[in-house]
Amino acid sequence: MRAARSVEKGHGQLEVRRLEATERLAGYLHWPGLGQVCRIRRERTVGGQSSSETVYAITSLGAERADAARLLRICRGHWAIENRLHCVRDQTMREDTCRVRAPAAAQALAVLRNTALTLLRRLGFDNIQAGLEHCSAHRQKLIHLVRHGITK
Repeated sequence: MRAARSVEKGHGQLEVRRLEATERLAGYLHWPGLGQVCRIRRERTVGGQSSSETVYAITSLGAERADAARLLRICRGHWAIENRLHCVRDQTMREDTCRVRAPAAAQALAVLRNTALTLLRRLGFDNIQAGLEHCSAHRQKLIHLVRHGITK
């Protein structure tokens, strides 16, 4: 077993992550391309309240391509994507409250939301809500940018 650990403090919380990885189980599992099996334990303390969670993962990356520390960084990077895209689409754009249920329409709306997020970020907005409010107040400028392209 190879192991890695990370500790993050911020926003009034402490989070400790431990990842253990092994290639030994690859021979026992019938999963094509399996490189390693991982166990990730997250311990979080917020306002004096502690919680822990253990999850398991598999990867096609062998130990020669990804040691335990790299796997821990990759796992953490996955949540950065989740927080940057899906959380923003849900919380700021209220995607989960959308009543559209037809698959094609829901997919088209998701494409439009992703396009709007891309445009706002290319315009330099880190705060998407502020970007939406700005664009709402300056609609003609936004229409011009969409028609003629963003030069940033």
